[in-house]
Amino acid sequence: MGRPMTDSQAYELKSMPRAGLQQLFALLVAQEFRLVGPTLSDGAIVFDEIATPDDLPVGWTDRQAPGSYRLEKRPDKRAFGFVVGPHSWKKYLFPARETLHRATFDKAANLWRQSDDNAVATAFIGVRACDLAAIGIQDRVFSGGEIVDQGYSKRRRASFIVAVNCLQAGDLCFCDSMGTGPEATAGYDICLTEFDHTFLLQAGSRRGEQLLAQLPVTAAAAHERDKLTAGLAQCRGQMGRRLDTDKLPGLLFANLEHSRWDEVAQRCLACGNCTLACPTCFCYSVDEVADLGGQPAQRERSWDSCFSQQHSQINGATFQPAIKDRYRQWLTHKLASWQSQFGTSGCVGCGRCIAWCPVGIDLTEEVAAIRNNASEPLSMPAYRPAAGAGSSGPFATLFAAAEAPVVAVTAETADTATLALKMPQAYRYRPGQFNMLSLPGIGEVPISISGERPGIVEHTIRSVGKVSAALSKLQANTAVGFRGPYGSAWPLAQCRDRPVSIIAGGIGLAPLRGVIRTLAAQQRQSEHPLRLFYGARRADALLFTRELSQWRRSGLRVAVAVDRHTPGWSGNVGTVTTLLRRKDMPARGLYLVCGPEVMMLAVVRLLRQAQVPAENIYLSLERNMKCAAGHCGRCQYGPYFVCRDGPVFSYDRLQLLFGKRGF
Repeated sequence: MGRPMTDSQAYELKSMPRAGLQQLFALLVAQEFRLVGPTLSDGAIVFDEIATPDDLPVGWTDRQAPGSYRLEKRPDKRAFGFVVGPHSWKKYLFPARETLHRATFDKAANLWRQSDDNAVATAFIGVRACDLAAIGIQDRVFSGGEIVDQGYSKRRRASFIVAVNCLQAGDLCFCDSMGTGPEATAGYDICLTEFDHTFLLQAGSRRGEQLLAQLPVTAAAAHERDKLTAGLAQCRGQMGRRLDTDKLPGLLFANLEHSRWDEVAQRCLACGNCTLACPTCFCYSVDEVADLGGQPAQRERSWDSCFSQQHSQINGATFQPAIKDRYRQWLTHKLASWQSQFGTSGCVGCGRCIAWCPVGIDLTEEVAAIRNNASEPLSMPAYRPAAGAGSSGPFATLFAAAEAPVVAVTAETADTATLALKMPQAYRYRPGQFNMLSLPGIGEVPISISGERPGIVEHTIRSVGKVSAALSKLQANTAVGFRGPYGSAWPLAQCRDRPVSIIAGGIGLAPLRGVIRTLAAQQRQSEHPLRLFYGARRADALLFTRELSQWRRSGLRVAVAVDRHTPGWSGNVGTVTTLLRRKDMPARGLYLVCGPEVMMLAVVRLLRQAQVPAENIYLSLERNMKCAAGHCGRCQYGPYFVCRDGPVFSYDRLQLLFGKRGF
């Protein structure tokens, strides 16, 4: 991996005749690098394997406009005299399709392992400054958090980057606005600047310096340095697009109902071309792939797009049903949420999304339109770097699942069961967190932890899809794959010496069960009784009915309601908010809420009307998750990832978006 340059590591600028490019290629091949670079194919300049400088698009350039791309001959023989094509380098570092593991178990390690990726040493030839920035952004996504994508990291370490400074800009370029170009300043091993008869070269890493020492180079002359400076300045002046980034994240989130979202939705096809062409988009799906020949099933990762309905789908419903929702999700994530999540914009100003949009939607145009008649920008959550790799525990991995035996199964309702799993001795969790549970050949889903007893962790699972249906039908003495725990927990430390109300709806009681057990054990030392308000659709859908009775006998104040009266039910009928309206809701109390979002929204409104501060209300969210590490993008919720920053949030962090359609 090329190391960014620092002031103490400023390598000298060198000059090399054009013929030296062949020698550079030969040296890389001699070091057993596969060469990948720009080449002509099917009327476009694409990235593919190359062997010699003759494979480069010598004498060709590109002309781009919204929804338009074409090639033209140049009057000279420059090899890098173009801007960017439809491909980005992410297809080599983050492949469009990748086998994560096959259904074979490593008994010695007690893991379903991610497949060993024998990364091929690859030299990327001709990486533009905007694409260097894009690689740096994906480094943050896949390698910069607590959980590292090993496959990506191996491919990244096996790469050698030959960058190219841009001396001409295209009509769709705006890297200058994004601070990502046109000059390559870091992240490369060797950087080239191409002139008619020479190249200027600069090393960006020690191995780049070692390679450069073997090339036919001399110190760059003053006129060559001046030519470089003038060329970069000219390129900045040629930028065909500008993007005003001043307070942009807060501006977009302050204007989520701006009329421009409806206007662009009338044009957008939700085809996902922009996300495929984008060098930083990282959303993916994970699927089980069966082999008809009798070989073990395998788990595969493939690129996905937030423009697909399945991206935000959960339990048969989608959080983003309209094209307006999906376009807004993409643009606000790209230009706003990314700053809170990764400390950088997700856009590098390459213009690919504009060129390869079939209807020519231009994000710079959309942002400018939103700035017209816009509300004042909001204050956005600050970026907080990860605490450090491995801080989540030895089983909170990416795709490498351990195995846990099922020691007991308890039928809670007709469609819900609690699995008791015997966990490894080193396993630790906090109430509110979740595990990813998996069955080879069927799939993997996030399941909240509903309690524990010595050596045992429980998961209460409602059958709503193929994976949860298979899990809920497991019998004792079988096994399930798990990894975790992940996510944030309920604020138990804040519950001391304060009135605590637990409000649950349906299966939402399961993530709160561990809190109730913990606080119930502390009741004798507290002057404030613990209150539980619980609602379900029908009496036969109530969970943990035996424990509800036990909690009442132990001194908890338990109120239960069902939406519809059924024969034999003599308790409260109505929603859980009906129960709340009958009770005092002290402002200094703590309120822990979990259930369907429509129910949680009604509860929050009631609590806020009672003057309960937003920071005293905690909610647990559910979203579509595939990775549990903030990598797959599917649970992205404004400036947060539910899997990484949640699922438990204080309401003051969520009130920006909670209850808004399309999120």
